[in-house]
Amino acid sequence: MRRLKLIWDFKGSVSQKTAEHHLIHLKEYIALKQLDIDITGIETISDMHSLAYLVVDESEMKPIRDALKPHRGQLYLG
Repeated sequence: MRRLKLIWDFKGSVSQKTAEHHLIHLKEYIALKQLDIDITGIETISDMHSLAYLVVDESEMKPIRDALKPHRGQLYLG
């Protein structure tokens, strides 16, 4: 089964703090919907670009994508 990484990008001098805060909301959504998602996190690309992400099975992606509106997605290879 393919897994997809749904990504929210944040830019600017407070991008890391914004990504950290967004991750809190992603985890709240996972708990509220009782989803079986265990791969989440943030990545700092530079001091002006960070992202928050979660990894879902491709078969479960559409309702999560429609509800949370990620900026982009990619195939998860981890």
